[in-house]
Amino acid sequence: MPVHVFDAYGTLFDVHAAIARHRETVGPEADRLSDLWRTKQLEYTWTLTLAGRFVDFWALTERALDHALARHPSVDPAVRSRLLDAYRVLDAYADARATLDALKARGERTAILSNGTLRMLAGVVEAAGLGDALDAVLSVEAVRLYKPRPEVYQMVLDTFAVAPRDVVFVSSNRWDVMGAAAFGFRAVWINRAGLPEEYPELAPIRVLRSLAALTG
Repeated sequence: MPVHVFDAYGTLFDVHAAIARHRETVGPEADRLSDLWRTKQLEYTWTLTLAGRFVDFWALTERALDHALARHPSVDPAVRSRLLDAYRVLDAYADARATLDALKARGERTAILSNGTLRMLAGVVEAAGLGDALDAVLSVEAVRLYKPRPEVYQMVLDTFAVAPRDVVFVSSNRWDVMGAAAFGFRAVWINRAGLPEEYPELAPIRVLRSLAALTG
């Protein structure tokens, strides 16, 4: 039986849910603020890893929000604490629970592999009620590197004592799918937005528009 491993942010959990909850307070810049927050959050992980440095994901999430707010001065900075509180309990996608349940019903093991800290992941998993549907929650904190470094994906093999070909890795982030495919996982891209292909050299085994399609 394969092990199904899921990215957390953007795959099981909606990274734009925090600002969506406070859309009225944020105002007309809400979507642009949310996009920049996410873009800078990821950019920081890549640049720090390339520089041989590690700062935990929560600190980078705060830093990215501060940057996004500074770039959008029309947004009241007092909303910062509410946005961060909302990020701690992001909404799971509507089909996340049913997908995990379907995999567990088939006797398959499931896990999260995420850039998030263990504390962050515990919060979103508990808020979404997904804990009993997961066999493991793995954080890059253990290796102090960010995806797509191969040491991150190696944690799955160390945890489950399987070969790369026995892992189905599911992510909505194409760069993450690329990293998993390069490592030897059977990578699945959840392409909800219908984005164009960027890494044809390292193609996923499947491209789906939803988590539900994984087991449907």
